[in-house]
Amino acid sequence: MGEQRVSKLSDRKQMQKFVRALLNDVQALEHMLENDMFDTGISRIGAEQEMVLVDQKDFRAAPQAMEALDLMKNCPWVETEIAKFNLETNLEPRELKGTCFSDLEEENRTKLQEIEKRIQPLGLNVVLTGILPTLVKSDLDIDNLTPKKRYHALVDAINEQLVDRKYLLNIKGIDELRITHDSPLTEACNTSFQVHLQVDPDDFVKMYNIAQAITGPVLAIAANSPLVFGKKLWHESRIAMFQQSIDTRMSSDHIRDRSARVSFGNHWLNDSILDIYREDISRFRVLLSADVDEDAIEVIKSGKTPKLRALQVHNSTVYRWNRPCYGVSDNGKPHLRIENRIFGSGPSVKDEVANAAFWIGLMLGMALEYDDIREDMSFEDAHDNFEKAARFGIDTTFSWIGDQKISAIDLVLKELIPLARKGLASKGVVKKDIDEYLSIIQGRAENHMNGARWILRSYVKLSGKASQNEVLSTLTHCMIENQKTTLPAHKWDLPELTDLKSYNPRKLKIAGFMDTDLFTVQKEDLIELVAEMMDWKKMRYTAVENQDGTLVGLVSSRIILRHFIRTKDSKLKKLTTVEEIMIKDPVTIGPSATVMEAQQLMQTKNVGCLPVVSGNEVVGIITETDFLRITSSLLNRE
Repeated sequence: MGEQRVSKLSDRKQMQKFVRALLNDVQALEHMLENDMFDTGISRIGAEQEMVLVDQKDFRAAPQAMEALDLMKNCPWVETEIAKFNLETNLEPRELKGTCFSDLEEENRTKLQEIEKRIQPLGLNVVLTGILPTLVKSDLDIDNLTPKKRYHALVDAINEQLVDRKYLLNIKGIDELRITHDSPLTEACNTSFQVHLQVDPDDFVKMYNIAQAITGPVLAIAANSPLVFGKKLWHESRIAMFQQSIDTRMSSDHIRDRSARVSFGNHWLNDSILDIYREDISRFRVLLSADVDEDAIEVIKSGKTPKLRALQVHNSTVYRWNRPCYGVSDNGKPHLRIENRIFGSGPSVKDEVANAAFWIGLMLGMALEYDDIREDMSFEDAHDNFEKAARFGIDTTFSWIGDQKISAIDLVLKELIPLARKGLASKGVVKKDIDEYLSIIQGRAENHMNGARWILRSYVKLSGKASQNEVLSTLTHCMIENQKTTLPAHKWDLPELTDLKSYNPRKLKIAGFMDTDLFTVQKEDLIELVAEMMDWKKMRYTAVENQDGTLVGLVSSRIILRHFIRTKDSKLKKLTTVEEIMIKDPVTIGPSATVMEAQQLMQTKNVGCLPVVSGNEVVGIITETDFLRITSSLLNRE
């Protein structure tokens, strides 16, 4: 969990004071490394579980985290996240041995069940998902920022770094997402299961480079976030969503390397953990400040362990996918950890622990097999593997050690699972845990089915049979129900629309029902062209917009029919444009209106179509046909 006692930099003096403390922390860390002051000879694991709160009736994101926390005041292990619809739990660190993974699963499951029980009076459910299928863009409005000083300070600081006017999300997969947003709260789309591994300082460089090398294959088999706003994007869309959500860099006419705050990194680690901290301080301006009440050097001289709070605050604002971490153990000694941030939350608790066991086992197994991974693989291949895995998931082909070109499935089955098994056994993890969790990874590979593919196959199966909103609600409902079992996702059945027992869309926003794949015309177009287009595409209405996407009118099939009836006997065939016959001031509605509001407006105004506009821009259309589809679905359920 991030440091909460922080603030936005208010003036130059405060910044200078904090930077001095930051540099002091780096100097103290260097001293501790040089003098072997760290906890060594023991491996510990830990994890952080993020989750989404959803309404039990419509499965939409429920911004009620603060109300939920009021019901859990005696649960110090649960905390807020950046959005009001997220929570996070901190799982206990435990020594890497014996039944540590089954114990981790049991603790996580118990805490989630306790949260579920406490939030029942609010009508909420918890869902473990990398990106919530039913999430809509309006859920990411700044009003849903968690009302805590840290989050407001972070958002304000990131906004001040923004060069252009808007944040751009531009992701192309099967579909394409290209939108702008006015705040970095799109980060809240991403929900993760973060895994920590404690390593000895002398092994840190070797282990961190191994973490970088295996990130691609591990991500591929664990991918779980292929849908964003109903669009089929990357198998692990969190990777692109997170990077772009807080990317403040500007475009330039000149070729200059500018690193994003969310990144894989730029090269292998060569000397020590200090290289990462020094690079991040050099590359990225300080965003947040904290009242640092310790002089780290003086604390060391007094024989105590410093908290290095300034360093930790800055580290929390640079989001490497493999993040270095400094901490203090219960025995009072400092330790180093590698935090794996690539895993999306879910698809089940058992899947999450399997991901953790596979990653940790593979880290250890690779360390036994390779003295220095830099001699066997280029950093460019490791980075490319990561990017490809995010896009294609379990379908990726990797550039692997020995210049192999190998599929994710063959690599996992033939090389990586045996290495992970060897690594876990070397730490005394019981065979039962090794067999149980690695068999899940094996099952995904053999069945070509991980969380991302289950979601994609389910979505494709249900699409066209109901509205997008109903499909995504069904998907989310089935995820919640499956997560209550102990089955991993590769054994889940694909959902049916009938699995959603109750469905009432009246309070849902029309953004989930409107047609966004629009064929529009401009006022200079000939009526004959519009008539052919509407016939070809079986449309009854088409919006008229200008070159900027601003709505200027509406044409219906009825208007066109009336025009041709009136002119059918005319001997002089006049060239008629859209502007001459269009409805010049059509009734419109915004995307945040509810389905019930849209229906009432159509009845009141006696219209069969509502262009959906944001500002003046056309973003969709909802027609009487959409309401017939909704009614048909409700009748079928009855």
